[in-house]
Amino acid sequence: MASFGKFIKRLLLALMLLVVAFHVLVAGLLLIWKTQPVNNSMFMLTHRLTGGAVTQTWVDYDDIAKSAKQAAIVSEDSTFSQHNGFDLKGIEAARKKNEETGKMSAGGSTISQQLAKNLFLTSHRSYIRKGEEAIVTVMIESLWDKQRILTAYLNVAEFGNGIYGIEAAAQHYFDKSAANLNRDESALLISMLTNPKYYEDNQGDRRLRNKQRIIKKRMKNAVLPQVA
Repeated sequence: MASFGKFIKRLLLALMLLVVAFHVLVAGLLLIWKTQPVNNSMFMLTHRLTGGAVTQTWVDYDDIAKSAKQAAIVSEDSTFSQHNGFDLKGIEAARKKNEETGKMSAGGSTISQQLAKNLFLTSHRSYIRKGEEAIVTVMIESLWDKQRILTAYLNVAEFGNGIYGIEAAAQHYFDKSAANLNRDESALLISMLTNPKYYEDNQGDRRLRNKQRIIKKRMKNAVLPQVA
């Protein structure tokens, strides 16, 4: 019995060391990526490990059309420029919805939280993963300014099967650079983020086009992050 207790203690110590090592790695990568292009993520790595090819080209903040940045904010996180990484009202609404449905279907995630998940975690839904996502989100918000967060988000988001980032998406769907996207194109690409693999082959889907129209109408209300 005593030996079993020692085994459990050692196991817990090993798990704690792994958690610490993971966060040290995250901090190191965030410091590097604060000024260097982000050309990989957990989602991209997973895609490659399952045999898929990844297309992604990093573009800086000023090389992304204003309309794409506006569309991302109004669609994914309307208070992005004001909050510290978490939308408390959104989280509370998601919690109530999850309680009503009995499953974790809503997350209330901000752009910062989605970036944390895309870069370092998985799409698996659980409260443990959400807790880890919160920790990484705090790290991102502490080390990066809002423009960097939005830039990285748009550069690693998935827009189709193996298509990552706004530049690759603009080239794939419209044969142009992300800097030259117009309002319709930006709204359409951001509308695809909820189900990119499906919408890649179903561009005429009614839900997709309806969301595109809504995003386009709301674009003017987007508050873009200012230089820190």
